[in-house]
Amino acid sequence: MAESPTGRIVAGALSPHPPHLVYAENPPQNEPSAECGWEGLRWGYERLRRTLDQLDIDVIVVHSPHWKTSQGHHVLGVPEFKSLSVDPIFPHLFRFHYDLSVDVELAEAIAEEGQAGGLAMHVMRNPDFRVDYGTITSCQLTRPAWDLPIVAISSSRVYFDFNNDVGDRQMVALGRATRRAIERTGRRALLLASNSLSHRHFTQEPEIPEDMSHERIYHHGQYLWDMHVLDLMRRGRTRQLMAEMPDYIEHATSECKDGSLSWLLGAMEFPDYPAEVHAYGTVIGTGNAIVGWIPPETAAEVAR
Repeated sequence: MAESPTGRIVAGALSPHPPHLVYAENPPQNEPSAECGWEGLRWGYERLRRTLDQLDIDVIVVHSPHWKTSQGHHVLGVPEFKSLSVDPIFPHLFRFHYDLSVDVELAEAIAEEGQAGGLAMHVMRNPDFRVDYGTITSCQLTRPAWDLPIVAISSSRVYFDFNNDVGDRQMVALGRATRRAIERTGRRALLLASNSLSHRHFTQEPEIPEDMSHERIYHHGQYLWDMHVLDLMRRGRTRQLMAEMPDYIEHATSECKDGSLSWLLGAMEFPDYPAEVHAYGTVIGTGNAIVGWIPPETAAEVAR
């Protein structure tokens, strides 16, 4: 792996993980097959990939709502994982054979930096651990070649055990620890926040899951909140977004309650430059956006 003298975050992305998108893409690793579906979001991922393909990236660091840990924050600490991931809610859509590598050195550095910052951190050493489908889906849709190592970070229960304000503060601290570890190890990292925006969803699906005539936002209030949040991202007002995050989580039943987006914004030091919204769309009523942040120094590299 190529290392630079000083590592940094070269890009960040909000990369939601509905398994429906992988199902509709029909990659060879997934057993079920689809006719079509959710093209707006899938084409948004294509646009994000074209942007990321221009960048020099060593590793992908992803925070997922679906690796839930009750005792602190965990990172994968085994060099390779290969198994079958089955979505517990949508096993008819997602039965994915994954084969991935982990940047253990960076994972250990994140754990060390988090502990130094007062966080409860653990390195997961079980070689038989089944990697969560949120991590797999976001990585598959962002980098389907699987040609880079990853670091996966769990979702602690701090939002649920305490409240949204405490959760956000802890996730910002975890983001800053992640940034310090990236800089210390000399990595050029892509960060992925693997979560939807509004997240109240339908409990029944059509007979044909990819029948888009049934697809819409759960209710208008959710949509208004999502549009407000995306407007703040597009205007570079991420500190205002963080100030409003506790209210957004409650009013939109947002999956941001698992902390992925707050972690990303904290790691990127609250970008004040515009984010690129590549797509917004719904999956079983939930609001999903593919959003990219390219720091000015990275944009300057691409322009040269």
